[in-house]
Amino acid sequence: MPRVLWKGAISFGLVHIPVGLYSAEKRNNFDLTMLDRRDMKPVGFKRYNKETGEEVPWDQIVKGYEYEKERYVVLTDEDFRRANVEATQTIDILRFVEGNEITPMYFETPYYLAPDRRGEKGYALLRETLKHTHKVGIANVVIRTRQYVAALIPVDDVIVMNTLRYADEVKAADDLDIPPPKAAGVTSRETDMAVKLVEEMTGDWNPKDYRDTYHEDLLKLIDKRIKAGETEIISTTTDVSEADEEPSRGNVVDLMALLKRSVQDKAKGRRFSSTQSRSARSDRSRRKIA
Repeated sequence: MPRVLWKGAISFGLVHIPVGLYSAEKRNNFDLTMLDRRDMKPVGFKRYNKETGEEVPWDQIVKGYEYEKERYVVLTDEDFRRANVEATQTIDILRFVEGNEITPMYFETPYYLAPDRRGEKGYALLRETLKHTHKVGIANVVIRTRQYVAALIPVDDVIVMNTLRYADEVKAADDLDIPPPKAAGVTSRETDMAVKLVEEMTGDWNPKDYRDTYHEDLLKLIDKRIKAGETEIISTTTDVSEADEEPSRGNVVDLMALLKRSVQDKAKGRRFSSTQSRSARSDRSRRKIA
């Protein structure tokens, strides 16, 4: 059973739906140990008192707000809850919007919402209503010590709550040098060819089609170093040439030719795949007859 992070209720008008909040994210971290390069011994980190230099155990650490220089108000978990009990226990839906109105850069962290005791009917009602109207709910929620704005989105049979960034947390792109199509010299023929390439590369979204190949390549490199007995050698050179690191500058690229070749290659790939599929079906048919 997954660990519940938070328990409260979705506030939907006058309706309260008891729910639990669960993480929907699983990070595949590549764990590395920090080492002292002089003797290859692990480097540790410790919490210490900046006044005395002595290490401080976890059970002696409290949170404090500095209201004047070196003067603090100590806050406990209960203080955070008491500041606004309703806010810390409620996912308060403020309005409903079209899902495609939310720009992707605002999405932050996904969570699953699951009905708690006596919340099954209200949960199912909200989920089916969101599906029927093609809307998402925009809500306020406090997780630990921070308030978030969040989107409630139906995904199959579960309601996903995705925290959103506030407007002032997203940087404007005004300072970037983004050329309009005409200034970049994009022609209608190039656009048409690019559209053909997109159509050739279009398929159904299946997240299982993608995996972290970089992680696999790093493990291969590590295995190669172990087999070669080069486990504690610090490399100071690189096999990557400068030409590989940066695209050539100042060279005129024939986009049209590249697009045509790309479309042709994708079309060949599809024909080859189709031929393989027909051949496999034919083999299965012959085996059945036999």
